[in-house]
Amino acid sequence: MTALPLLDSSTLRTLAQDSAAITSACPCTQADTAAWVSTPLSFPEQLLHDIGTLVADPFVEASFSEYHPGGTRNDVPEAPIAPQHFPYNRSNVARCSQCGRHYLRYTEAGGYFVDRRIRALQRADLVVDAIADD
Repeated sequence: MTALPLLDSSTLRTLAQDSAAITSACPCTQADTAAWVSTPLSFPEQLLHDIGTLVADPFVEASFSEYHPGGTRNDVPEAPIAPQHFPYNRSNVARCSQCGRHYLRYTEAGGYFVDRRIRALQRADLVVDAIADD
């Protein structure tokens, strides 16, 4: 197994622009993934293939600091995409093999549950270069 390449903000913006330009119908667009959501059971995960990561170092505990200067939350489509902040700093970027759209994915785990989360990467204007404080 080869390591995924570390992606930067510039690459994320390009991937988001590429995804936004795709207009074809695809099973991966059936669920609303404009904001972070639990991956729906009906989502065709078999179509997604990881192409890169935002995890800077898998052996160092990533920050849980979030970035919401406008008072947003992770569950709204307008939330910024800040690669050095949670949950992006724990995410991989996947590409749909059918249509070419890109998605951010990470696994939320705590206590007695594991929850795969997903967010469409479709708005380049939301990608920011904010530096994590901790």
